[in-house]
Amino acid sequence: ATPLQIELELVRISDHVSKNTSAGHITAFYRPWEDVRTEKFDGLIITGAPVEQIEYQEVTYWDEMRRILDWSQDNVHRTLTLCWGAMAALHHFHGIPKHALTEKATGVFSHANRVPANPIMRGLPDRFDVPVSRWSELRATDLPSGRGLEVLADSAETGLCLIADPAHRTVHMLNHLEYDTLTLAGEYARDEGRSLPLHYFPGDDPAGEPSNTWRGHGHLLFGNWINETYQ
Repeated sequence: ATPLQIELELVRISDHVSKNTSAGHITAFYRPWEDVRTEKFDGLIITGAPVEQIEYQEVTYWDEMRRILDWSQDNVHRTLTLCWGAMAALHHFHGIPKHALTEKATGVFSHANRVPANPIMRGLPDRFDVPVSRWSELRATDLPSGRGLEVLADSAETGLCLIADPAHRTVHMLNHLEYDTLTLAGEYARDEGRSLPLHYFPGDDPAGEPSNTWRGHGHLLFGNWINETYQ
């Protein structure tokens, strides 16, 4: 939705076989990272994966993920990491551990805008809704001092959400402002109703149709990141 002209390149882990997307689709639209590693990019978005319950070193593509993160420091101007991608980057660059949750954190939660003057947060209200969907968390008490990390947004119910990492020209988002209206409903159905998304269905009744209360916030955040990359 940005007025800036963007050429998008879809990239995948080189040797990983996706369980949730057909091989034909992946081959048709995504290039292996090994094929683009000699190129340079203005921006890089590293998305999440449903592996946050697995130790980093046990993820089959962890070594390549680390190479990609290191590569981004010399070949990408700005990076935005999402969900497990954010956890992985913060662990790789800063040694921050992730902690398993006894129950899945899922739903739409109110978040506080901690640094309204930060260019990434420009125009966002003091409080805004963000979809959350994860089995692990990062804790503010584990953030190392002296590294320049800055908490941009967090929630009293689900903790950290947005962290600025200027030393690595990266913004880390642990949650999901990119979700569509029915993404959480689809995850709830996929998980056979085991983890009800809170504050999402009307009256927390999954028979009701949810309303999207975060769409504008998502457009604004991604637009701010793109604009900062362009500037």
